[in-house]
Amino acid sequence: MTEAVFTRRKSKEIKVGGVAIGNGAPISVQSMTNTDTHHVDATRQQILALKAAGCDVVRLALPDLAAADALAALKQQALGVPLVADIHFDYRIALAAVEAGADKIRINPGNIGSRDRVEKVATACASRGVPIRIGVNSGSLEKSILEKHGAPTPAALAESAMYHASLLEEVGFSDIALSVKASTVSDMIAANRLLANMCDYPLHIGVTEAGGEAQGSIKSAIGIGTLLSEGIGDTLRVSLTADPVLEVKQGRAILSALGLLPDKQMDIVSCPTCGRTQIDLIALLSAFEKEVDRLSLRKVPIKVAFMGCAVNGPGEAREADIGVAGGIGEGLLFRYGKPIGKVKAEEIIPALITEIKAFQAKL
Repeated sequence: MTEAVFTRRKSKEIKVGGVAIGNGAPISVQSMTNTDTHHVDATRQQILALKAAGCDVVRLALPDLAAADALAALKQQALGVPLVADIHFDYRIALAAVEAGADKIRINPGNIGSRDRVEKVATACASRGVPIRIGVNSGSLEKSILEKHGAPTPAALAESAMYHASLLEEVGFSDIALSVKASTVSDMIAANRLLANMCDYPLHIGVTEAGGEAQGSIKSAIGIGTLLSEGIGDTLRVSLTADPVLEVKQGRAILSALGLLPDKQMDIVSCPTCGRTQIDLIALLSAFEKEVDRLSLRKVPIKVAFMGCAVNGPGEAREADIGVAGGIGEGLLFRYGKPIGKVKAEEIIPALITEIKAFQAKL
């Protein structure tokens, strides 16, 4: 299995419910519900779906005080995942969210009014041990900072984040996470590099407004993956115009590819296919992955190889715990690089599942 070889940036630790963020804690995956928060049952169902997909922290939009009541109702149901209240402008909603039991609030202190309002929110959060995430993106920059830099540049984004942090620091609050996001991957990377050198607060990373599942996943993998490979980032969100569950799956896939998941998972390697491929490997792999998900086997720390022919298949499959090299209407199975027998095409997936379960039983 892939092992991480990256040196993590040193950062402070905050606690979001039972999830530690920063100071070397496992990098957590976040997402946000897209249900109407006022609809408690629908929001509850989506939170549980996100949790089942491996989401560590779930954020909810709180547009008004009634949404804070909905948050309170959700917290009473003990859903088993920390809930973050996303608030803009109205400090009263922030106070209500803390009272409702939010595990973290997302707010920009500069947008909620006077110093006394900032202090009220900070005091309420401090009394309950609730951290604050400051979120800055290219559309939220202060007029003065925008005029200074002439555009929402990476330097402008980082400066805005530090400005908002200073407002909390001035009232004695430092239980903070910072986030600077941009829809342009290069700007997002550059802004986080700057911010990483300006403070030791934990950083929430992601590409905002990244797009749909295909484009958004690629942009996020590049942006988030680049930063993580440099040791930057303590928690992440893959922002997609798609089902939030997909955000979680893609986030975990990025961590898995970098060897940064705290719990090792199945590693599937497969050839890209070519004219030598003697079996419908694309359909076979798709069916295999669906069966693995149906049987909840993703967390079995085994390496499985799918190879399309006998040219490179046996050699490449040698590095896997279990693998198959395709033939005409059949497949040659390998266990730790050694052939264990041929099976008909329709028997390949059942045979692999049997091997995986046997491996799992030995753990």
